[in-house]
Amino acid sequence: MKKEIHPQYHQAAVHCGGCGSSFVVGSTATEIRTNVCSVCHPFYTGTQKLVDAEGRVDRFKKRYAKFSAPAAAAPVAAKA
Repeated sequence: MKKEIHPQYHQAAVHCGGCGSSFVVGSTATEIRTNVCSVCHPFYTGTQKLVDAEGRVDRFKKRYAKFSAPAAAAPVAAKA
């Protein structure tokens, strides 16, 4: 290995914003902040949390209903 080209290796404190837990890992950063960790992630805990995506499908249907409804409701004009 070449000398003086590698980053410094630290014991980084990882802080989770989701559950508030913290633990120490090895990293080149001194502090790491995450939104989800292994303590609160649904894959590891077996529980499901609701994501703030509620109502997105309804908003999509409402937004695009105005494009499909007039086209279906408009009568076909007769050629003169």
